[in-house]
Amino acid sequence: MSGPLTGQPVLTIDLPAIVANWRDLAARGAPGAVAGVVKADGYGLGAVEVARALRAAGCRHFFVACLTEGLALRAALGPAPMIAVLEGFAPQEDGDAALVPVLNALADVAVHAAAGRAAGVARRAILHLDTGMARLGLDGPEQVRLADDHALLAGLDLLYVMTHLACADEPDHPLNADQAARFAAACAALPSMRRSFANSSGMFLGPGFASDLARPGCALYGINPMPGAPNPMRQVMRLAAPVLQVREIPAGASVGYGASWVAPRPSRIATVAVGYADGYLRSLSGRAVGECRGRPVPLVARVSMDLTTFDVTDRPDIAVGDRITVLGGAGCTPDQAAALAGTIGYELLTGLGARYHRDYIRG
Repeated sequence: MSGPLTGQPVLTIDLPAIVANWRDLAARGAPGAVAGVVKADGYGLGAVEVARALRAAGCRHFFVACLTEGLALRAALGPAPMIAVLEGFAPQEDGDAALVPVLNALADVAVHAAAGRAAGVARRAILHLDTGMARLGLDGPEQVRLADDHALLAGLDLLYVMTHLACADEPDHPLNADQAARFAAACAALPSMRRSFANSSGMFLGPGFASDLARPGCALYGINPMPGAPNPMRQVMRLAAPVLQVREIPAGASVGYGASWVAPRPSRIATVAVGYADGYLRSLSGRAVGECRGRPVPLVARVSMDLTTFDVTDRPDIAVGDRITVLGGAGCTPDQAAALAGTIGYELLTGLGARYHRDYIRG
C-alpha cells in the first residue's frame, strides 16, 4: 500500500534537503572529501534511501556502526562506494561484501594484517587512534608500539588513519586543541597515510581540523552542529500524527495518566496517534508544542505509550482526521524538542519508531 493507513503517523524525509546539507558540508570540507555517516539506520531516517541519494550526488564514502548495517548497505548500494564499519569485524566476516573494518585496537591490527599476509592480498582497513575519547581506538601505549614497529602493518592497505573528537560541539573546550595536537603527533610517527578527522561539529572548528576525509553525521540530518549559534543546516524531516478524537472537557477536568494536567477553562483536547513507543519521548510531557496549519498547539498532560494530547481550545478549525506536526515543524525541530526533553536531537531522531508511514521526498 502506497499511502498511510487510517490513523497512521507520517514521517516525511526530505532527501534533497539532506543532499543539500551534504553539499554545503562538502564545500566547507574542501579540499578533502566528505563522507556520509548513515549509522543507526541513517539517524532514524532510512540508511538505504539516504545513502542512495548521497551516492547519486557524488558521495563515495559511507560509515556505519556495525557489520549488520554494513552488509545491508552493501546489498543496497552495490560494489562501488567505500563502506566502513566503525566497530570493526573479524576477517572474512563480511564475506564478499568488501566492507572496510575500522581497526580499534592493536589486536585488530594483528588479526587483519595476518589475514592479508596469508591471502597474499593486503586487506583494506582504517586505523583508529584514540586521542581523548577513551572509547574505541588504539590507546597511547599501543600507538607507541605501532610507531616503533611499522612491520606490524604489513598485510594491510590502510586507507585512512582516523580519530574522533570528544568536544567538537564546544568550540572553546581545550580538549579540541589537545586532540588535534595528539593526532598530528601520532600520525607523524606512522607511515604516511591519509587522515580522517572532523565530525559534523569539527568541520566548523577551523582549518586546523581539516583532513583528507571528514565524517559528518548529525549535520546531514538537520541537527545543529554549532549549539548556541544559528543552525546552518536545512531541516530534513517532519513527523505528523493524525487526530483520532477531539473531546470537550469542563474546567477542572484532568487529562491523561496521573491527572497531571487540569483544564484551567473549558477546553478542547485533541488526541493524536503517537507516543513514547514511537520514540516521542515521555519527558516531553507538558513541555512540547506541535504545529497545525502553521500555528502552534501546546502538548498537555503526559505522553503515553501510543497517544499524546494537545490543547486545541483556541483552534476550532482542528478536527478528527487533521494532522498535528509533533516533530519537525516551527518551534518543534528535533533540536528544540530535545532541549525541552533534556536530551539531544540525535536521540530523538535515532529513536523514531517503526510504526510510521515513511514518505520520501525525492526531488
